[in-house]
Amino acid sequence: MTTLTTPGPAVTAGPGPAPARRPRRDDRRKRLEIAFFMTPALVLFLGFVILPVILAAVYSLYNLPAAFQWSDLADPARFVGLDNYVRALTTPEFQRAVANTFFILVASLLIQGPLAIGIALLLNRRMRGRSIFRLLIFVPYVLAEVIAGLAWKLMLQPAGAVNATLEAVGLGALAKNWLADPTIALWTIFFILTWKYIGFAILLMLAGLQGVPDELAEAAAIDGASWWQIQRHITLPLLGPTIRIWAFLSIIGSLQVFDMIWVTVSPAVRRIATESMATYMVQQGQFAGQPGYGSAIAVIMFVISLVIALVYQRFALRRDLAGAITRTGSGPKGKKPGARDKKEGIN
Repeated sequence: MTTLTTPGPAVTAGPGPAPARRPRRDDRRKRLEIAFFMTPALVLFLGFVILPVILAAVYSLYNLPAAFQWSDLADPARFVGLDNYVRALTTPEFQRAVANTFFILVASLLIQGPLAIGIALLLNRRMRGRSIFRLLIFVPYVLAEVIAGLAWKLMLQPAGAVNATLEAVGLGALAKNWLADPTIALWTIFFILTWKYIGFAILLMLAGLQGVPDELAEAAAIDGASWWQIQRHITLPLLGPTIRIWAFLSIIGSLQVFDMIWVTVSPAVRRIATESMATYMVQQGQFAGQPGYGSAIAVIMFVISLVIALVYQRFALRRDLAGAITRTGSGPKGKKPGARDKKEGIN
C-alpha cells in the first residue's frame, strides 16, 4: 500500500539570532579596569618625574635668587637663556666633577664587575658555610648610604680603626689620612662604594648562574675541559644577559652617586678631589643660592644619563630585548601568520 504525501507550504528561514555584544562589553570593562589602576601611578609619575624635569628646564633659563618666587620668572632681566649651560660646561669645577663621575663609572665596570663574577663563581660551588658567606657579602648593600658613609668616616679618621689596625700588624707606614688626602680620597670613595654595592652585583650573578644548565659543564668536563675553560666558554657566555643588566644598573648608579661622597668627605676636599655631578649640583643649587645654575646642571645630568641609557639599550641590550618584543602582524622572518599560527597564538 502506497501513501502519497503532499508537499507542505515552503518555510522561509528567518533572520538568525542577533550577534552577542558581550565581547564588546568585556573589552570596555577591561579598558576601564586598566585605566582605573593606571591613573594613580600615572599621576604620581607625571607629578614627581615629568613635572620636575620640565620645571628644572624652565628654571635653568633664568638667573634666580635663592628664595625665588613665581613672579621672578616674569622678570625679563632674570632671563639668561643658555648662559647657565655655557657656564657649567666651561667651569673647571664642573668639568672636574664630570671627570670624577666617569672615573667611578669606568672603575666600577672594570673592577667591580670581574670581582663580583669571580666571587659569584666561587660561592656557586658546593662548599661548607656557603650560605653564611652569601649573607655576609650581601649585608652592606642593605645598609643605608648615610649610615655606611658615617661608619667609614669614623674608621678612616687619622686615629680611626683602619690606621690603628695597620699599626697593630706592623704596617703603620701605610697609615694615611684617607679622606683628607686629595691624591687618594677618590680611590677611598671608590673602595667604600665597592664594599657597599658589590653584594648586589654578586646576588645578580648568582641568580644568573642558576639558569646555566649543569649538563653543559658536565659534558664539557667529560670531554676533558678544565674548570677555567668551562667558565670561559660556557658559563660566562650564558651569564652575558645578567652581566649586561648589572652593567646598565651600575652605569646609572655611578652617574647619580651622591650620598656616600656628601657624607664622608669634607666640603674642602670634596671641592678639589671627589666632587661628582650630583654633589656639585646640590652645592651650587642649594647651598650657593643659585637655583637656576643648579637646574642647568640637573638638566645636563639628565641628558647625559638619557643618552647613555638609550645608546646602551640600542647596542648592548639589543639581543636581550629582541626576544621580549612581539611585532604585531608579522611572524618569523617577516612572514604573515597563517591560520595555524593564529590558532596557536603565534605571531
